[in-house]
Amino acid sequence: MNTYALVVQYDGTDYAGFQVQPRQRTIQGELEKALSRLGPGSIRIAGAGRTDAGVHSEGQTVSFRDDQITVPVERLPYALNSLLPPDIRVVKSWLAPPDFHARISAVQKTYRYQVYQSEFPNVFHRRYACWLREPIDWQAVEECAKVFVGTLDFAAFAASGSSVKTTVRTMLDVSVEHAPPLTLLRFTADGFLYKMVRNLVGTLLDVGRGRLSMEEVLTVMQSGDRTLASATAPPQGLVLESVRYS
Repeated sequence: MNTYALVVQYDGTDYAGFQVQPRQRTIQGELEKALSRLGPGSIRIAGAGRTDAGVHSEGQTVSFRDDQITVPVERLPYALNSLLPPDIRVVKSWLAPPDFHARISAVQKTYRYQVYQSEFPNVFHRRYACWLREPIDWQAVEECAKVFVGTLDFAAFAASGSSVKTTVRTMLDVSVEHAPPLTLLRFTADGFLYKMVRNLVGTLLDVGRGRLSMEEVLTVMQSGDRTLASATAPPQGLVLESVRYS
C-alpha cells in the first residue's frame, strides 16, 4: 500500500471549509471526488489543517493511502488538476514513508493573515484580505505580538467546539510586515487551535485601534477565557502558507 502526499493550493471563498460536510461543497470533497476517478476505489484523504469556510491555502498538505492508482506519482498533479475546479490546484506530489500522516506528522505550520487598509474596499483584494478603513498603530501591534511567542496556553484564543486534549501550543514566531496599503501578520507554531489565528488577529487589531493594551492582552491570555478576547477576524484574510515535516 503506497502512502501519497500532495501540496494543494485553493481559494476557499466558495467552500464550506476543508473538511467534508454533508450536503456542503468542501476542499476535501472535491479532492476525493477527483481521486476517485483515477482508480476503482474510494479514497479518504487527511489534511494538515482543517481550514474554515472562506480560508485559503498556498501550502496545504494532504496524505492518503492507496494501491490501485495507476497514474505515476510525479504525474498526479497534472491528472488531478484536469479534474478539479479551477480554484483548487495540486502543485506537488510524492511518495511518503508508510507512517506519514499530513496532520500528525507535521512539526510546524505557518499561517498568514492579510489586512488591506484604504478609504474604500479594493475589488482585487476583497476575497483575500480583511479590509479596514480606520488607522492601525502597527508598531503597537508588533510589540504586543511578542507576548504570543513561546510555549503558552492559548485557551483564551480557541473557539468553542474544539475537542483537543490540551490548549498549550509552542508559537515559534509572530511577525508583522507592513507595506501600505497591505499588512501581513504571519504566525508560525507547532500547531494551532480551532480559529486560533483569527482570534489572535482580532485581538491584535484591537491593540492597534487603541482598545486594548499589552497588559490587558496578557490578562486575557492568563485568564484562559475566550469571552474576554476580541472578536474573531474575518476568514478571507487567512492563508495556510506552509506546513513543515521532519
